[in-house]
Amino acid sequence: MANSLSWDQDTVVDRISNLPTSLICHILSFLKTKEAIATSILSSRWKPLWILVPTIYLRDDCRQEPISFTHIVYRVLALHIAPLLRYFSLTWYSPCNSFHLDAWIHTALARNVEQLRLEIYLNGQDGTEFYNGRRFELPRSFYFCRTVVVLELTDGIVLDPPPSFQFPSLKIMSLCEILYRPHHSFSMLLCGCPVLQDLSVTREGTDGMIKFNVSVPTLKRLSIEFYTYERDLPDYKLEIYAPALEYFGFRGDLRNVVFLKKLANLVEAHVEVRAVEFLQEDWVREHKIYYGDRVFKLVRALNHAKFFSLYPGDKECIGFGSIFPSRFQKLARLNFKVNKSNWYVLQALLVVAPDLEVLVLDKHFHFNEDELCWTEPSDDPGYLSSRLTTFKFNGFEGLEHEMEFVKYIINETRSLKAITINVSDKQLKESILEELLMFSRINSTTCLLTVE
Repeated sequence: MANSLSWDQDTVVDRISNLPTSLICHILSFLKTKEAIATSILSSRWKPLWILVPTIYLRDDCRQEPISFTHIVYRVLALHIAPLLRYFSLTWYSPCNSFHLDAWIHTALARNVEQLRLEIYLNGQDGTEFYNGRRFELPRSFYFCRTVVVLELTDGIVLDPPPSFQFPSLKIMSLCEILYRPHHSFSMLLCGCPVLQDLSVTREGTDGMIKFNVSVPTLKRLSIEFYTYERDLPDYKLEIYAPALEYFGFRGDLRNVVFLKKLANLVEAHVEVRAVEFLQEDWVREHKIYYGDRVFKLVRALNHAKFFSLYPGDKECIGFGSIFPSRFQKLARLNFKVNKSNWYVLQALLVVAPDLEVLVLDKHFHFNEDELCWTEPSDDPGYLSSRLTTFKFNGFEGLEHEMEFVKYIINETRSLKAITINVSDKQLKESILEELLMFSRINSTTCLLTVE
């Protein structure tokens, strides 16, 4: 507690200890429970304070015997007397009787918990990326918690809700790699969340689910991560009814995503297709699933976004498909991850974004000249947004086609105010700057060029 001490001549003043109890408890709520308990040795003033802190953070670090740590958890919960539990987090890695976990969760529910986080591995972590051990089935009392506002469930947990239940206060929910049993339990859970606003779902394909239905009229934010790691997995379908959606994010292995109603309220979208590399050709060849068709179908559904971040995947993902037929009338900022095969997707987006103000390109791969396919479009008034004011290119290598693209941006944009070129090879910085300054419009006093 060195920061709590102030030297005044030869007197040490402990200012933190003189703070009101409620304020000290608020400060302790930012610590893990183990650390908060450790402050009790500071003085008699601090000894009872941890039991009043409205947060409990319990983590089995695998370095203690499970029986010993089980006793510690019971002891902590018995001594803790805060009437309102704002946050309860339980992370468990060791073999454990489900009876104990049920009891601890029930205690949190009885304290009117507002934020509940559970991460459970009954067989410990086996070192693989995804947990395949014994699963913990949530107690029935869990489904009748009326106070929880934020819920996070991770890994070795089974979701099996009863026929009738409700989380009347739940607004934010994160479900990461849990098991849904039966499969329609996912949709059942959402039906029991009448005020849900923020939903995050992460899953991998070994759970056998082939259809997801997200039907939440109140939902404003939806983030989805889907991954598949087996060759024989069936195609999946994701149906979304969320007319109030303001943010949509997708990352992973794309299949069939269907929006049942237009996203008229959408403000921001992030799409990053990251299919497992060795599966891409198999899916296209064996199942006739063309990633390009699905990428473009998803992108078209997001055409009301004002801010859009897009990485449409590698060439295996976009070898097929029709380009965007709809306009992105509201698009003001586009972040685009470019690779050796998707330049034409960027071109297609620029055509249909008349009000684009900020364009940011990120390139994370080294190319050869013969692998690049940017071609300057034919002269067409209005091809590039007349409102473009900011352009940034990250990972610039000074290749001929890159120079041509930057030149095109400079010469075709009348309102450009800032250009930032992030050079991957710092030794090329000076030569790239000199070459860019030769472009006709770069000397304008209204445009600032930065090469970094």
